[in-house]
Formats: sequence, C-alpha cells, structure tokens
Amino acid sequence: MLLRINPDKIVIETILQAITVLKNDGVIVYPTDSVYAMGCSSNSPKAIEKICRIKKTTPEKINLSLVCADLSQLSQYAKPLPNNTFRLMKKALPGPYTFILQAANNIPRMFLRQNKKTIGIRVPDNNICKEIINQLGEPLVSTSLHNEDDEITDYFTDPDMIYNQYQDIADAIIDGGFGNIYTTTIIDCTKEEPVVVREGLGSIDILN
Repeated sequence: MLLRINPDKIVIETILQAITVLKNDGVIVYPTDSVYAMGCSSNSPKAIEKICRIKKTTPEKINLSLVCADLSQLSQYAKPLPNNTFRLMKKALPGPYTFILQAANNIPRMFLRQNKKTIGIRVPDNNICKEIINQLGEPLVSTSLHNEDDEITDYFTDPDMIYNQYQDIADAIIDGGFGNIYTTTIIDCTKEEPVVVREGLGSIDILN
C-alpha cells in the first residue's frame, strides 16, 4: 500500500489508513527529519519480529528506537532523567537526534539494544511522523531503513524507489517527499557526561 501525504497539508483519513496497518501488526515505511525509517506499534511483538526478519537480524541484535511525538511520553519508557540530560534533550528536540537512555523496567526485552538496559529515543521534527504517533496513541518502534554499512543514496531517499523495493515487504509505505541523506546524531546519555556515538544531521554544538 502506498500512501502519499503532504507534510504541510496532512489528510487525517490517509494517516488513519496507516494507523489501521499498525494496529493489525503491520510494518510501515515512513519519513522522518533524517532518513526514511521502518516502524511498527510498540505493542506488537509480531511486527517487531517482522522488522527483524526484513533487516535480517534478531530482536537481541537490532538497534531499535522508540519514536515519540514529544518528551512527555518519556516517563513510561526511560528511567528518570538527570536535569542536565533533560535540558539537553529539550534543547535538541524535536530534531534529528537519537538519545540513548537507561530503559525503564517495563520496557519489553525485545526493545532493548543488544540485551543492554538502554533504549534509543527519537522525537523527529516531521509533521507526518508526529501525526502518526498522535493518532496511534503510542510511540513507534523504529529503525532506519538502511543498514549501518549502507551508503545512503536515492535508494533510501526517493519515495518511488523505496516503494519499488519495499512494496512486497512492508505493509504500507508513506510517501512524504524526498528524505534526507544524513542519519541522526546519536548521543549516549547513560553515563555522567553525554557521549557522541555518531555525528549525523544534528549539530553537536548543542553540547556546548
């Protein structure tokens, strides 16, 4: 299923088509403020396992993030944040960053990164993404469409090319315009001082 959505003029009926897919253990490909991503409902172990099969990995090894509409959703999924971490995230988000945080005890094991008690958190600056999460009523479990060792080209940024490649794999593909060629900046906030794990689209000047 291909759903075309103008991020500046969102039609809720089209968003609700994606919600139906998500609530039925489906996997969607959707735009963010960086590269296109693959996501599913955080309450669907079947869909998470499907994402792992598509990425040819296992729930224990895949790097999954929780994509939230805003910071208010964090308390359910991450342990209480130190003041400096909260200020940093408030400064950076919404934006093209992934923050690695200590996971709350109620996070299902398959959400965890490589069996560590951490979770990646995203709040993208993208209207389509935000509306999907708002209508779904929960974060998306998500991973970048590309693999870490892939060179990001039109293959991962052009919605038509994405559709041609993933139409028989994903349950719905959202065309929200061309994606970015840069990935998120990843910041590990599980220690006393934040550490940049990967520099991407988000400026590391926020650390200053």
